[in-house]
Amino acid sequence: MAEHQKSEVITKTKIDKAISLLKEQKPKEREDVSDREAVRKMKRYIEKLTSDKYGYSYDEVSEMLKGLGIHLSGSRIKYLIGELKKSSRQRKKAESSENSQSSKPTAETQPAVKASSEAGKSHKNSAKL
Repeated sequence: MAEHQKSEVITKTKIDKAISLLKEQKPKEREDVSDREAVRKMKRYIEKLTSDKYGYSYDEVSEMLKGLGIHLSGSRIKYLIGELKKSSRQRKKAESSENSQSSKPTAETQPAVKASSEAGKSHKNSAKL
C-alpha cells in the first residue's frame, strides 16, 4: 500500500487557486477512438465505395484500411454502418414524434375548452331569464 506523504498545510487560498486551475483545463484530444467512432467518421466514404456505382465490398474496404493500420473486418464495418443507420433512424423518429406532439393540442385540453364555452352559453341563457 502507498504511504501518505506529509504535505504542506492546505489553505483556503490554495484550494481556490487549485479550483481555478482545474476549471481552466480544456478536454484532452483523444488519440484513440472506438471502432464505432472511427466508422462513424468514415461512414460517408465507406457508403460511397460500397455503393452500386463504385462496387467495392466491405472486405475490400477493410483491406484498404488495414494498409493504414486500421484493423476492422469487412463484416464488422458492415455491422457498424448498420448500427449507425439504425441509431440515426431512431433519433429522427424520436425528434419527429416530439415535434408532432408539441404542435398538436392534447385531447384533454379540447373538451375543457368546449366545456367552458358551453358554460358561457348556459350563463347567457340564465341571464335572459
